[in-house]
Amino acid sequence: MPDWSVSLHDGIHSLTAEAWNACAGSDNPFVSHAFLSALEDSGSVSRRTGWMPRHVSLHAPNGTLAAVCPAYLKGHSWGEYVFDQGWARAFEAAGGQYYPKLQVAVPFTPAPGPRLLVHPDAPPEAAAVLADALRQICGDTGLSSAHVTFCQEQESALMAKRGWLHRLGLQYHWHNRGYQSFEDFLEALSSRKRKVLRRERRDANAAGLTFHTLRGNDITKPEWDAFYRFYQNTVDRKWGSAYLTPAFFPLLSERLGERVVLMVARNGQETVAAALNLLGKDTLYGRNWGCTGNWPFLHFELCYYRAIDFAIAHGLKRVEAGAQGEHKIQRGYVPSLTHSAHWIENPSFRASVANFLEHERLAMTEEAQALGQLSPYRQDNAAE
Repeated sequence: MPDWSVSLHDGIHSLTAEAWNACAGSDNPFVSHAFLSALEDSGSVSRRTGWMPRHVSLHAPNGTLAAVCPAYLKGHSWGEYVFDQGWARAFEAAGGQYYPKLQVAVPFTPAPGPRLLVHPDAPPEAAAVLADALRQICGDTGLSSAHVTFCQEQESALMAKRGWLHRLGLQYHWHNRGYQSFEDFLEALSSRKRKVLRRERRDANAAGLTFHTLRGNDITKPEWDAFYRFYQNTVDRKWGSAYLTPAFFPLLSERLGERVVLMVARNGQETVAAALNLLGKDTLYGRNWGCTGNWPFLHFELCYYRAIDFAIAHGLKRVEAGAQGEHKIQRGYVPSLTHSAHWIENPSFRASVANFLEHERLAMTEEAQALGQLSPYRQDNAAE
């Protein structure tokens, strides 16, 4: 890469918020300096959790900042939602060393979005140069691989042309087809599915709870304290690890302001459940949720139906409700393919992974098509 300059940074504060956000833009909150710095400053991203920042910056031949990407040196594959542990076991069984690896991602966040963050005034080849730079970092530092997860489709296509391996995943997203109200959305569903959703909402709202949507400064410390307890409860039930620290959520609220949307349920004065969302330019992103007690259909009400209400009221195009969950289909969230790009340094191992991914992509595409047949929408109102 003659005349281009690549640097690695061991923390997001090595770059100013102004410089980083000039490349990241304002559409997706997860790649903002505010979100990434909240992860680091709260201790959620650290050596303790195995996510060591190695953010990449790229300067054009004229010396200006052309692109950045959020990158981490990792000695494990936890908290990524794109599973490569099988690759690690196979490579190490053959005598290789898979870890450490370079992960270009938003930690603990399976939300699709841009990963090669190119300044709008950068030379047109900047994204390709950055993709090549990530490969070069592997070769120069002895890393086994680099992984760009939950990137945009056009990014994975560009990288595939430059030797990266393309991987598909599956999520469930709700699409706003110009609905004026939740009832308008229900009318797009088949009669049987419409009755199910109405019953679930009716039962959730008949439990004596009150529901509130809080944003920015309206979210108080007691609300965040309660939410962290819910977060821990959810992690414990799933036998997971609580990577996010208690300091993370208040920092997030402080730095992202009105883009933080917390939907809470209260039993009298006590908050008994909450769902955390982040607001993008045209998308509401569901992130974490939790509750205490046993409340009928409360998860569906807080995480799915009230998210749809919010999206319709604010003219948003989509609600992305996170990873996994075929049960989302019956509630209007349709199968949507996600994209990742992977560079494997060892040529023989790269060929093996490429063969695996070729078959996996076919299976994933077929699965998405099959799940699409479960759509609750009337045929004359099929969702995109």
